[in-house]
Amino acid sequence: MPKYSNSLDNLFHALGDPTRRSILERLSMGSASVGELAEPFHMALPSLMQHLGVLEDCSLVRSQKVGRVRIYNLTQDSMKTGEDWFVRQRTHWDKRLDQLDSYLLEMKEKENGKN
Repeated sequence: MPKYSNSLDNLFHALGDPTRRSILERLSMGSASVGELAEPFHMALPSLMQHLGVLEDCSLVRSQKVGRVRIYNLTQDSMKTGEDWFVRQRTHWDKRLDQLDSYLLEMKEKENGKN
């Protein structure tokens, strides 16, 4: 079994948490401060900061300090690693399913030829 890159593992780990997915959905609408991101969640600010750290570590988001406020944004190609992996998987499985379809049609034709 091939060893996938740590960046892909980190991406799926980050996306595996519903809070982090919600943060990403919010950031897809535009930049937000930590306070704005914290509003919908009933958790301590340090807990939210941990989630943001995970997202930043795998390059899904980046932050910038503006005065006393930290602003978060999605990175431009934030999902590229995962998207590339899914494309490879889809290509592989499309090919396999096409082969299965051909095999089943061949079996059906052989079965019909015997009757």
